[in-house]
Amino acid sequence: MSTPNPVEPAFIPPDKMEVLISEQQIKDRIAEVGQQISEEYAGKSIVLIGVLKGAAMFLADLARSITVDNTFDFVAVSSYGRARVSSGAVKLIKDIDNPIEGKHVIIVEDILDTGLTLSYLHKLMLQHKPASLKIATCIDKPSRRVAQIEADYVCFKIPNHFIIGYGGRVLRPLPIGFQFDKAQHEDQTGDCCCQVSKLPIAEAHR
Repeated sequence: MSTPNPVEPAFIPPDKMEVLISEQQIKDRIAEVGQQISEEYAGKSIVLIGVLKGAAMFLADLARSITVDNTFDFVAVSSYGRARVSSGAVKLIKDIDNPIEGKHVIIVEDILDTGLTLSYLHKLMLQHKPASLKIATCIDKPSRRVAQIEADYVCFKIPNHFIIGYGGRVLRPLPIGFQFDKAQHEDQTGDCCCQVSKLPIAEAHR
């Protein structure tokens, strides 16, 4: 089953983007989640499994905020292909490189929306027989959920807006999260022409 998602623009003028989540808010919240994980896994080692490519920035920042021993591994999946709407069919492109049997594992994702990808990965990682398995996500969009799965650690919950910058598919290296509304129309080339509006920061709650 395909799930509509706010359309990705071909180009958004920088002066039209407004901040959804500030750099400081991102830093502070990741530090809080890192502290929570450190307390819950005190005296243990954990494996952080990042979902490429979107979670790379978040995983790096989260790992630095965790004080217990932790190591990385990565998986890569595809549910979009060349399309802008998810097909709902998740395909594994890259599995983990190292065994996680008997280890404490946290899957790290940038955005949890339909939950189809994380549901697939959660079942896949359970086959590796870890001692424990949890999920951490930077952005959670509960209104988009299709699969019955939730994250154990969430930095921010937001409505169904396309995210640009940190935690998004576009301009990921930016340390700030932006959002834009759905496209109002398309131009003659088929590129999206979007109107950008600010989402009140109070709605970017935990």
